[in-house]
Amino acid sequence: MSLCCPTCKKRIHGSGRKELKSKNLLPFCSEKCKLIDLGAWLDAEYRITSTKDENNEGIELSNSN
Repeated sequence: MSLCCPTCKKRIHGSGRKELKSKNLLPFCSEKCKLIDLGAWLDAEYRITSTKDENNEGIELSNSN
């Protein structure tokens, strides 16, 4: 069974996986691919979207003093 690097799409085979796992690089094939992915997150190229909860729109919080 092989994995595919999410950045460069290079195949990672069994023996290479053990080495990468020990270096905390998985699922990436190299430190370079790991840093490219981190840079994409920091530049907001990736986004996690969510929908607004219609029940929470317009709720005002008041201080009950």
